[in-house]
Amino acid sequence: MMTYLKYVSYVYLLVAAFFVYSGIISLTENDNGEAVVSFGIGAVSIFMFFFRRHFGNKYSNKSKNK
Repeated sequence: MMTYLKYVSYVYLLVAAFFVYSGIISLTENDNGEAVVSFGIGAVSIFMFFFRRHFGNKYSNKSKNK
């Protein structure tokens, strides 16, 4: 069960890439409001990737020490 959780965090990077791309497209179409929202969601997705990876490693190390 825990093996797939290592790979789920990479979904956040895919989501971030999509929303950054969407933000760039919105900027070229002069839709600044939508671009800000897209970049915001992209930033949160990148944060979640590092957050999940950090706590996944922390949990893994804790399990190995027992």
